[in-house]
Amino acid sequence: MTADIIPFPARPTATPDQAGHERLQRALAALDAALASQRTAVAEWRASLAQLGETMHGLGASLNRYRGSLTRLEGQVGALNKEAVALEAWADTALAASKG
Repeated sequence: MTADIIPFPARPTATPDQAGHERLQRALAALDAALASQRTAVAEWRASLAQLGETMHGLGASLNRYRGSLTRLEGQVGALNKEAVALEAWADTALAASKG
């Protein structure tokens, strides 16, 4: 039995001009990949900014509702205070009348 030896194909020797062209092609491919990655990152950043804007809008709406609740509460406490002052004055009058 004999073995057939199959030679590897010889790599063509590149001229310096071809080698420079190949390096340029690799550099351009790497630049294209970096630009694509940057586009993706910018798109994600913009989406995050949009989500942050929506969240801040929701927070502003919640704060406005809270402010409204506090304003209503202020009115109710003011009314209760007015009644308490009136009751205190009535009680003072009643005590003064019962002593005199």
